[in-house]
Amino acid sequence: METKNLPRWDMSVVYPSLDSPEFERDFRSFVRAIDELEGLFENARIDRTDQPLDVNTAVAIFEAVIPQYNALMEFGHTIEAYIYSFIATDSRDEYAQMRMSEMEREEVRLAKLSTRLTAWAGSQDVEALIERSEMARQHAYWLRRAKVYAEHMMSPAEESLATEMSLTGSNAWSKFYGNLSSQIMVELELKGERQTLPMSMVRNLAVDPDRSVRAAAYHAELQAWERHAMPIASALNSIKGETNLLTRRRKWRDPLEASLFRNAIDEAVLDAMMTAAHESFPHFRRYLHAKARALGIERCAWYDLFAPVGKDAKRWEYDEAKQFIIEQFATYSQKMSDFARRAFEENWIDAPPMPGKRDGAFCMRLRKDESRILTNYKPSFNGLSTLAHELGHAYHNLCLANRTYLQRFTPMTLAETASIFCETIVRNAALQNATPEEQIAILEASLQGNCQVVVDITSRFLFEKAVFERRNERELSVSELCALMREAQEQTYGDGLDPQSLHPYMWCAKPHYYGSAFYNYPYMFGLLFGLGLYALYLDDPDGFRARYDDLLSSTGMADAPTLAEQFGFDIRKPDFWRNSLEVIRQDVERFEALVQGA
Repeated sequence: METKNLPRWDMSVVYPSLDSPEFERDFRSFVRAIDELEGLFENARIDRTDQPLDVNTAVAIFEAVIPQYNALMEFGHTIEAYIYSFIATDSRDEYAQMRMSEMEREEVRLAKLSTRLTAWAGSQDVEALIERSEMARQHAYWLRRAKVYAEHMMSPAEESLATEMSLTGSNAWSKFYGNLSSQIMVELELKGERQTLPMSMVRNLAVDPDRSVRAAAYHAELQAWERHAMPIASALNSIKGETNLLTRRRKWRDPLEASLFRNAIDEAVLDAMMTAAHESFPHFRRYLHAKARALGIERCAWYDLFAPVGKDAKRWEYDEAKQFIIEQFATYSQKMSDFARRAFEENWIDAPPMPGKRDGAFCMRLRKDESRILTNYKPSFNGLSTLAHELGHAYHNLCLANRTYLQRFTPMTLAETASIFCETIVRNAALQNATPEEQIAILEASLQGNCQVVVDITSRFLFEKAVFERRNERELSVSELCALMREAQEQTYGDGLDPQSLHPYMWCAKPHYYGSAFYNYPYMFGLLFGLGLYALYLDDPDGFRARYDDLLSSTGMADAPTLAEQFGFDIRKPDFWRNSLEVIRQDVERFEALVQGA
């Protein structure tokens, strides 16, 4: 694939370069600001207290500390994002890795201050504080969550030690995984030619229209993961072992309970969603059978999951995708369209697959209302859809721009809201004027993504839940991890895939296992919540527009059930999730009919 004309993101608007005097000046200012905040914390005795302070004293301390804390965290976020932009695009950049290591040392200090602030706030009479202080009212949701977190904290000394040790523990293993996986080179034979390609490029071959190419890439990928599985298993065991240990010490029932609170939902919400998801699996298997018929094969193998379908499937070159997104976002609002145009014109996007570049796609907030988007763009509807999805995240960041750092915290469950909405706008627009063959390709790309987010995400959830449970007893071997992964895929994909051609090394391929615990089910929440919101938009476009940006601006100000209630949803009941999945079921029926008539 031609990559030289795809855009790279521009970070020079922040600093001229990573080794520039301007960056060094701000990095040193950042370190000094941490010193000053540490001094303020010491003077104000910010830490857990046995008894709440007098409310007037607590108000005075809160109003002195919070503005300085918010400003410092915002400053640090921009510096970290700037450094990471070099690592994400080339993990072999040794200077960037060195600066990130320096940054991580300072982030440990910040994490300790954050823990102390949460413990102090949770020790106070939170409701009295909210009643007496306007600043506290503006941060009421954070304060009430701090109260719960404080109840699950170890002693101050233990929390401090855990934070410091994470630098050489889970954080180090996570960094190791990211560096190792992004630098794996894969040998494979394509159409008689022996090649050596980066793992990201090999995984991109999963969308090649030639099944022999997809199969060759799949087998070469599995062999590459097998060669590197031992150290990756060590990383996974270490990270999950640390999480289990700290979960017990903090008196959470298990990592899932802690994850649910962190993601601003409860067990009733998760159970309702998972109930509806499991009910939907037969429909996704029907889709996979229809896809197999469209491909002219008996049954899909793993390497057929991302295969393009449609004899004349449209190639979406990058510039064409850019213009289409700008135009279709305008059908929702000029604000959204202008924002997308700005992102393209100001070079916020790093598009080409490159050696050393992180696989997949993500959006990260940079500063104020600016974001940066990484993709490994491929000229397909899936590439277009991914671009629209990540721009949705950037639009969400725009809506959060006027919030303080503590107000801006958005759980993963709500972080996908805008991205799914934007993705749906583009998908429905692409379908309108498409030929039947093009409709097959667009619907297939959409169902392919939905299958990943509902079916595959469930398999990842089941896998991680099993790993946490077994890791309480001992470390798991490579073969055990592969067996658990295969079992989870069999439970979810069922007869939709050839059981002899699954992906037992998916635990190696997905970076989410090496970050936060249960970095999976929130994606399903985001998809189905976003589809529910889009259906509401179609019913009442003007009324929806009047509330939507406020919803995005409030994702750090209330939990998910509370925000859903504002739109009339009860997400603790399976019916909400069933209604969203019904949209997908109708797409399956439409796809089956088109394939049958092709």
